[in-house]
Amino acid sequence: MRRREFIFLLCGAASWPRAARAQQADRVRRIAVLIGTLENDPEASLRIQEFRQALAKLGWSEGRNVGIEFRFGAGDPNRMRAQAKELAGMLPDVMVAESTPAAVALRQETTTVPIVFLQVANPIGSGLVASLAHPGANLTGFTNFEPAIGGKWLELLKEVAPGVTRAIAIFNPETHSGQYWQSIEAAASSLAVEFNRAPARDVAGIENAVAGLARGHNGGVLVMPDTFTLAHRELIVTLAARHRLPAIYAFAVFTKTGGLLSYGIDQVEIYRRAASYVDRILKGDKPAELPVQAPTKFELIVNLKTAKALGLEVPWFLQQRADEVIE
Repeated sequence: MRRREFIFLLCGAASWPRAARAQQADRVRRIAVLIGTLENDPEASLRIQEFRQALAKLGWSEGRNVGIEFRFGAGDPNRMRAQAKELAGMLPDVMVAESTPAAVALRQETTTVPIVFLQVANPIGSGLVASLAHPGANLTGFTNFEPAIGGKWLELLKEVAPGVTRAIAIFNPETHSGQYWQSIEAAASSLAVEFNRAPARDVAGIENAVAGLARGHNGGVLVMPDTFTLAHRELIVTLAARHRLPAIYAFAVFTKTGGLLSYGIDQVEIYRRAASYVDRILKGDKPAELPVQAPTKFELIVNLKTAKALGLEVPWFLQQRADEVIE
């Protein structure tokens, strides 16, 4: 082979990887997002806006180099499974799952497309990852609570409503991780509170649970964090007010809707963090190599207006500790 031909072939071969990388970089990437709540939920809109803005700051602009498809589960596991199948069929580059049921539904549809989950309470127990440090498959993401926080919810409720001697925890067995029971039951024993789980799979189940508690005296409510209770938050807050029951919630949106107090993660901020993992995966990182991250911030929010309506005095020290006091 002549020297000139050899140089031509060598240079041509070297240019192929660069051309391939350029083509890959110019390709519009596809992100599929499965959200556990209702599509018309104002809080969902805020989270989506934060997610889009965070991606934009990282260089991902819709219509230019990325396209995003959203689906909403409305707290219904069956609906989430159907939508997970639809999203997986689009063959996206990465998928995002808000909530444990959404993550499980997407995982059942693919073992190859990267999945970033958020607001998943127990990713190991749910079978989503092998460990937090080394997820080991096509999923990684962000947990929202530690198991011990269950006892903290009951302690906070007692600080605001010291007369509570009976408490229930409302949850949907199909969407709730169940990891908080041990810490809640331990706290109930030390606080001399009679505690019972109150499973509810529909509106009637929620209404029956609250009405049953209200038939006695000195009752209090813990609303467990899952997509089902989040989707029915207005009903739950309304029932608690109607039956004059103090209640504590895991998400701030309940308190802003009129609930008594909440203690949990900033749901909007977690979408910003999820965007950072989506960015890293789109740039070549593998989910198996990205550790699952724990919460970095918890918010305590107290609604003084609701406390007054219930005839409760929120201790000053608790107001001082609160991240937000609604008056």
